[in-house]
Amino acid sequence: MNLSDLPQSMPDPIDTPLIRLGESFHSELRFTRDQIEQFARLSGDTNPLHFDRLAAERANFGEVIASGQQTASHMMGLVASHFSRRSDGIPREMLCLNFNFAFKAPVFAEQLISIHWRVSKIESSHRRGGFIGHVDGHASVAGKACVIGRGTVLVTRAAVAVMA
Repeated sequence: MNLSDLPQSMPDPIDTPLIRLGESFHSELRFTRDQIEQFARLSGDTNPLHFDRLAAERANFGEVIASGQQTASHMMGLVASHFSRRSDGIPREMLCLNFNFAFKAPVFAEQLISIHWRVSKIESSHRRGGFIGHVDGHASVAGKACVIGRGTVLVTRAAVAVMA
């Protein structure tokens, strides 16, 4: 790597906030039918709506649906990845403190799922050595909310290992 390959102006980690009010982030994904079935089995969810098309038809879905926890886990994963990122030169760590989800509509295989989160409130926590962030989010398909989520996370500055 050459010096010219390095960013010319990295933010000073001390002066850069770990979390910002109004900060938002998003992601998109699709579940295949195999992924829906596999997630249900791995998570111990034996509800036939996740792998039996006839059961899904009887329930008026017409096709197997992803378990709510599958979408919620991707939503939580996005929060964890966002607040523990280091791509901006700020070493941070995060801990999920609380999440709640409401399941509003089914998610079917091969649908484009858009996940959006926004920081709605921040509190300084001297006791915990960081900031408590409250996030509001949703997963939607074609503009319709399927899962609505609220969460609370602790974001702290990560200790940086010194290489000898």
